[in-house]
Amino acid sequence: MTGSEGRTKPPVVAIVGATGAVGVEMIGCLERRRFPLAQLRLYASSRSAGKQLEFQGESLGVRELTESSFEGVDIALFSAGSATSKRFAPLAVRAGATVIDNSSAFRMDPQVPLVIPEINPQALRGHHGIIANPNCTAIISITPLWPIHQANRIVRLLIASYQSASGAGAAAMEELRESTRAFLEGRPYQQRVLPHPYAFNVFSHNTHIDPASGYNEEEIKVREETRKIFADPQLRVSATCIRVPVLRAHSVAITFECERPIAAEEVRRLVSGAAGVKLVDDRERNYFPMPRDASGGDPILVGRIRQDVSDPSGRSIALFVAGDQLLKGAALNAVQIAEAL
Repeated sequence: MTGSEGRTKPPVVAIVGATGAVGVEMIGCLERRRFPLAQLRLYASSRSAGKQLEFQGESLGVRELTESSFEGVDIALFSAGSATSKRFAPLAVRAGATVIDNSSAFRMDPQVPLVIPEINPQALRGHHGIIANPNCTAIISITPLWPIHQANRIVRLLIASYQSASGAGAAAMEELRESTRAFLEGRPYQQRVLPHPYAFNVFSHNTHIDPASGYNEEEIKVREETRKIFADPQLRVSATCIRVPVLRAHSVAITFECERPIAAEEVRRLVSGAAGVKLVDDRERNYFPMPRDASGGDPILVGRIRQDVSDPSGRSIALFVAGDQLLKGAALNAVQIAEAL
């Protein structure tokens, strides 16, 4: 390991992409969780350099990211896209920093741990300077499944995601606001961020479709990252990822099949004691996980737990989850990795 191993003094932390939706949440997570740091440095592109952001009652200036930005940095939290990560993360490591990267740049690199602290913190022991933060949909989908997988191995996983604007960044969130306002006022609106009209509409996730399989990049990420995090390359996973007109917090309908029969009550018991998860499963009031309840909160909400009646073997369960894409799906998970270091 490099960088943070064995450190006794508080680290110098840098956030790359500090002015983006996830970067701003990273600042908030560090403050709320009272992360012990000696100094916080904020970096972004030249367009955002000079902006001021608040941290612990002080106004911090955003600096332009350059090749010499990482001198003296111990932990670098990256959330500025794959191209930036591929260029600058190796430079940060060479300068002595440990990089926690929120992009897809290194997730499937066999030398890079892909970590959800509630599931595989032991993977951190093998890092070589870069640690990957998983895809937001994968984090929100599989964190609640881990205690079940430990008790009764999951062999097949079917998911349908309902993904919010926050997954596409601050510009997409603003496009949803503006297009909804225009729709309600009867005005035309030409979308610029997403490929289809967003207000009162749902559409397939806005990533490239693999012509051979018909799956888009988001769906492929969920499958491959789940297998890597669970350390189970044989796990059968199929995903359908859809963009919905919700500002923040992703929701996912999940059906999973275990090796042995499993009852809904056992799943409810396992989930209710799981780290990072909150059971919201009130059948009497028809109250289950919703993105509006998950927004701004750390836990992943889990409910609608029921036997899958299409499986006569009794090995399958259906449930529904919602989690804040900007927090546990991105910024919070990265800060938790930094804490685990």
